[in-house]
Amino acid sequence: MAARAQQTLPTLSLKDAVDIALKNNYDIRLTKNTTAIAANNVTRGNAGQLPQIAAGLTSTNSLQNTTQTKSDGSVAQINGANNTSLTYGVNLNWTIFNGFAMFANMDQLKQLSELSKISQRDTIETTLANVISTYYLLVNQVEQLKALQGAIEISRTQLRYTQDKLDVGRAAGLDVLNAKVNLNTDTSNYLVQLQTYKSIKIRLNQLLARDLSTDFTVADTTIIVDDKLKLADIINQAQSANPNILASQITQRLAEINLRQVKAMRYPQVGVNTGYNITNSATPAGFARSQNTNGLAYGLTASINIFNGNNQNRQETNAKLLIENATISAGKTKQNIEAQIDNFYINYLSGLDLMRIDISNVAIAKQNLDISLEKYKLGNITPLEIREAQRNYLSAQSMYYQAQYQAKTAEITLKEITNNINIQ
Repeated sequence: MAARAQQTLPTLSLKDAVDIALKNNYDIRLTKNTTAIAANNVTRGNAGQLPQIAAGLTSTNSLQNTTQTKSDGSVAQINGANNTSLTYGVNLNWTIFNGFAMFANMDQLKQLSELSKISQRDTIETTLANVISTYYLLVNQVEQLKALQGAIEISRTQLRYTQDKLDVGRAAGLDVLNAKVNLNTDTSNYLVQLQTYKSIKIRLNQLLARDLSTDFTVADTTIIVDDKLKLADIINQAQSANPNILASQITQRLAEINLRQVKAMRYPQVGVNTGYNITNSATPAGFARSQNTNGLAYGLTASINIFNGNNQNRQETNAKLLIENATISAGKTKQNIEAQIDNFYINYLSGLDLMRIDISNVAIAKQNLDISLEKYKLGNITPLEIREAQRNYLSAQSMYYQAQYQAKTAEITLKEITNNINIQ
């Protein structure tokens, strides 16, 4: 009944899981927007290479009481005089030289955009690695559940044999009770494993950013491990493709650009400005009751830092130290990546070796269990011996599945490190 219900669930293939994650995963969607923002920032205007043009309007009004004493001694009193002034026009300001800082700014924006792209690729690779690992963990759990179901069937068979022996007086009631305990224990183990399987489904649904209660079955029934990975190839690929190594290289370039920006302060800062403005003013109490002006204004500004409390030297020294730190950090990152590769490659080789050994153990343990069941049916071995054969078979299966998953996860991680995730 449970098996028929399981077959009606929708099937999720690994390719489908990857496609859904690429479309829905929250981290991927966030990093795509961040990358788009960084790309949008790469403009000449943002780097300070283009002029700033603004239109403006200023209106001022005042009500004033004025007392004027003229040269002939007469006094004029003006109350509530409404003074108005309206100025409007268009102005342009353009920094035409700032010690080449504007060009350094553009280089900085380009490097930041590239860094964001690398971060996006890293997020995608990490997410896909998590999806693939979790998917294969479900495949692993399915195999574990099948093994536990097999154990339950064997325990049921043992219980039936024991009950038959009791009925003909060839077994004691205690043997039947022990067989029932074994069956209950195997059923309990299956239920615990089933709960783990359901929890992993929730984890995969979370990675796919869909309803956590979505139920499904995995399409794949076996884990195929790529046994062709070579350590030297992985290390070489990581040097040119690993996101952390590439990011550390960009960080070095950003530190060098920062030094160029700081040194630019030693050069003159030159700018031009121009504008066309119109002013209309009215002053009832003034000598001129109204005045209208319009015309073109233009000018040139220039400045150079002569002395700023030795801050220029301090900033340049610090910028050089930041370059040195970035170089040191890049070396550390490279070493860390190589250490990760070495460790996961050891796990990978170990998993492959264990798989070869454990698959042989599974076959031997299955043969031993089949023989033990026949002997138990004939009454030639004790219940404890058949239980031990059953445990050995289940343990051999579990160890094989664990070795298989260990090798697969190590393979996935090594491909993630080299930015080479695929679902083949």
